[in-house]
Amino acid sequence: MRKRAIRIAVIAAALILVLFVIFLINQTVQLIAFGDRIHPVLGDIVLWGLIAFYALCVIVPVYMIVTMPAPLVAPRSESSPEFQKHLSEMAKRLGRNPLIRRHVEASKEDVESVLEALDKKAQEAIKTAAGRIFVTTAVSQNGKLDALIVLAAQSKLVFDVTRIYYQRPTIRNLLYLYANVAVMVFFASEMEDIDLSEIVQPVLAGILGSAAGAIPGFQVATIILVSSVLSGSSNAFLTLRVGSITRQYCRSLVVPSKRKVRHQATLEATRMLGAIVADGTKKIYNALWTSSKSKMEIAVGDLGIYIKKICTKLTGQD
Repeated sequence: MRKRAIRIAVIAAALILVLFVIFLINQTVQLIAFGDRIHPVLGDIVLWGLIAFYALCVIVPVYMIVTMPAPLVAPRSESSPEFQKHLSEMAKRLGRNPLIRRHVEASKEDVESVLEALDKKAQEAIKTAAGRIFVTTAVSQNGKLDALIVLAAQSKLVFDVTRIYYQRPTIRNLLYLYANVAVMVFFASEMEDIDLSEIVQPVLAGILGSAAGAIPGFQVATIILVSSVLSGSSNAFLTLRVGSITRQYCRSLVVPSKRKVRHQATLEATRMLGAIVADGTKKIYNALWTSSKSKMEIAVGDLGIYIKKICTKLTGQD
């Protein structure tokens, strides 16, 4: 499955690249022809000017990527010869972090204590992002729009969590993290890492907790509520999982096991999902109740006016 997905992605990327090159050549030829019609010299100027521009657009980014500092990659294990060096680099980086504001010793205990303080800030950012995703996608109820919203929010979440630990992450750091998070999220094939009963339980608790007070006769509002909560819960769960994976990679002192990271991310997302579902469902339920209440008041008022008119007519006839 993973190899097939990678193969499809490579073929699609190659097709897009070929189409872009064809479009670029076509537009370049038209610009050169337009300049040549005005004056042959102008056509040559346009030709060489575009070639220089295209070369700069390719050479400059490649040069910037090649000359960037390498990302801080953790060693394979604590017994590795590079572990102490990595620990020292980690301590220096954490010591420059304005969220810490203290000197960090190059010891595992001191580094771990600092990372635990940053973990709390990262978890707050993850919960906030997941809560927003829950409410936004629950209200939206538009599959394509929800996909774009979730993708943008999760990309921003990865960057925000990275900034908590790294403050000024390099492009290589971000590319390394985005690549690993994408592999974890989209190409995870071991479904046994996910205990569906643990995930569904807080979702159902959130739905039933708010829907239980629904007034008989408001079945449509209840159905909308349940559908919204299920949609928002799935997107919030994925967002929590993405945030947890990013956090584990940012704070890891050794290269983490992919299976362990996936399993830990699922457990953390499941633990945090219940509170997010309960809080988000309450907001949605209150919005639906307010809307239904106002419409009911209008309907009752209109019915009262109608009855009053009928009574007036009957009284006039008598």
